[in-house]
Amino acid sequence: MLSLDRIVVDHGKMRAIWDVSLDIQVGEKVGLLGANGAGKTTTLGAIQGLYPPQSGAITFDGQPIAGRPPAENVAQGIALVPEGRRLFPEMTVRENLEMGAYLRHARSDLRRTLEHILELFPILREKAGQHAGELSGGQQQMVAIGRALMSKPRLLLLDEPFLGVAPLVIYDVMDALRRVAESGVTILLVEQNIHRALDFVDRAYVIENGRNAFDGTRERLLGDPEFGAKFLGLD
Repeated sequence: MLSLDRIVVDHGKMRAIWDVSLDIQVGEKVGLLGANGAGKTTTLGAIQGLYPPQSGAITFDGQPIAGRPPAENVAQGIALVPEGRRLFPEMTVRENLEMGAYLRHARSDLRRTLEHILELFPILREKAGQHAGELSGGQQQMVAIGRALMSKPRLLLLDEPFLGVAPLVIYDVMDALRRVAESGVTILLVEQNIHRALDFVDRAYVIENGRNAFDGTRERLLGDPEFGAKFLGLD
C-alpha cells in the first residue's frame, strides 16, 4: 500500500531525514518509533506531502506521490492527525469534525460518517456543541482523530496521539483506534513511548538520527539486545 524508499528530507539548510525506508501493507498497524528529533514527524509530513523529499521515492497504491500536494493525497485516502491536534478552538466540536469532510465524496456521506465518529467517541456526542478549546486534552485528541476520519481515509497517519492525554483516557483512545483498524483502515503510528506503541502495532520501524535503525515485530524488537540497550535502557 505505502512504500518509502531511502527518502531524504531537508528543512532549509538542515537535513532532517538522511535515509528512511519502510513498507506497509493494507490493513496493518505499523509503528514509527524513535527518540524526539529522530525524524518521525518529518517522515509523516513527507508522506502527506508537506515536506517534499530531496531524493528517494514514496509510492501509495503503486503510484508515486513524493512532492504531491497534501490535498491530492487526502483525496486519494491519506489522512494525518498532527502532533498537537491543531483544532479550531473557537469552533464547536461538531464544526471541527465537519471540517474534515471537505472532499466531495466525504460530504456526500457526512451524516453517516459523523455518526460513526460519535459512536467511536461517545463523549463527543455530549460535547458536540461545545467549543473545542474548552475540552480536556484527551477529548481534543478524540476530535482530532475524528476530524481525520471524516475524510474516510484508507491510511491514517497518527503523530503522537497519546501526548498530553490522561493515562486512563489513553486506553479509550487506543481501543477506538483498534476498532478503526478492524474496519479496514491501515494505520501508521508515530510514538515515543516504545512499550505503549508495541502494545498496539503489528510491527514497527525504529529510526535514529534520520535513518532506519531497527524493524520487526514486538517479539523481535524486544528480543534484540542492541534495541533494548539503546531504547529501553536495558544492559
